[in-house]
Amino acid sequence: MLKRTPSFVVLAALLVASGCGSSSSSTTASSTRASAGATTAPESGAALAADAKSAATGDIPDSQNFLTLSAPRLRISMIYPEGWTVQEGATGVSIRDKNNLVRVALSNGSAPTTASVRGQLATLKSSTPGLTAGAVRAVSLKSGPAVRATYTTQSAPNPVTGKQVTLMVDRYALAHAGRVAIVDLGTPVGVDNVDAYKRMIESFKWQ
Repeated sequence: MLKRTPSFVVLAALLVASGCGSSSSSTTASSTRASAGATTAPESGAALAADAKSAATGDIPDSQNFLTLSAPRLRISMIYPEGWTVQEGATGVSIRDKNNLVRVALSNGSAPTTASVRGQLATLKSSTPGLTAGAVRAVSLKSGPAVRATYTTQSAPNPVTGKQVTLMVDRYALAHAGRVAIVDLGTPVGVDNVDAYKRMIESFKWQ
């Protein structure tokens, strides 16, 4: 019995270690899947804001290659710069490269008007410190009539430098068959994305 005890102890230890390793691997795999599958649905109508902790963002070059975002579940499509991060949720999609931010938020409703968009901006101003609303006007896009507005927001201060990033945003409100899309295209002050963002909004299509 004394000769067998060490073997039994070793075998028991191995079984316990194996069981613990299996449990740990299962938990890690489960967490990875949850993280990979998780998306943050863009909040319809919420204001875009930069992150002062993010690295500086440069202009989108004229030679930039674009890919086509195809979102069958959302029933929209639009081009976006290759290399940007795309995050799709149940009610929209966000596309970003550091503080270059593009977001499409979808909902059901009637066609936006200049008055309704002004009302949205007024609501945002009351709930978003540092937001400044600009002009609102009706425009015509390839996908149909739309309302274009502009606004700026201030990021939270950088915890190290205390500096804030001012984000300039072009907002487009579009509608089709009882569906509304709010497309926000944000650029930090000092960055020129005018041409690239124009290409993106003109490429927007309902499916």
